[in-house]
Amino acid sequence: MAETGDHDDHDDQIGFASAAALAGRMREPAPPVQADPQPLPAWAVETPVFATAASRVPPVRPAFGRADAQPVAMPDGAVSLFAIYVLILFAVPTFGASALLALAAVMTRQPPEGALAASHFVYQKRTLLTAAAAAVLGVLMIVINLGVFVLFTMALWVMVRGAVGVFRLKAGQPISKPLGWWI
Repeated sequence: MAETGDHDDHDDQIGFASAAALAGRMREPAPPVQADPQPLPAWAVETPVFATAASRVPPVRPAFGRADAQPVAMPDGAVSLFAIYVLILFAVPTFGASALLALAAVMTRQPPEGALAASHFVYQKRTLLTAAAAAVLGVLMIVINLGVFVLFTMALWVMVRGAVGVFRLKAGQPISKPLGWWI
């Protein structure tokens, strides 16, 4: 190597240098890059907000629903009603296993005494019994190529009824027609 810094190793020109090529050389810092500051467009400039003490505290609002909604008192046995609705909603992803558990729970339990809870209990029982009958019918009808349609329709029906039941129970509303076919 010469005194002027010439060397045989040209790998350092592309970003790689061997230890032998770097031996005895001082590292030279790269010159700082000067960027021209571009003015921001008018829509990107932040306008100052002069806050008062009252505007700094956000109003307390519920996470979901209307701001003026009052809390609803849940009926006795609401936890078990919600648990059955959860099992109903998990019926499709578990291929009916959770629906069988829910059906066993509904069939072995006594109906609740309150009108609100009783309407949801009858609604759940009707949903699960009808879904079980439709599932058996759908499996039998697979032979004639209608079973998939029956099972798909039954799955949608169960999911809609389960979701509607949860929303009405959370709102403290009874099921208006618990023995009806729809919601």
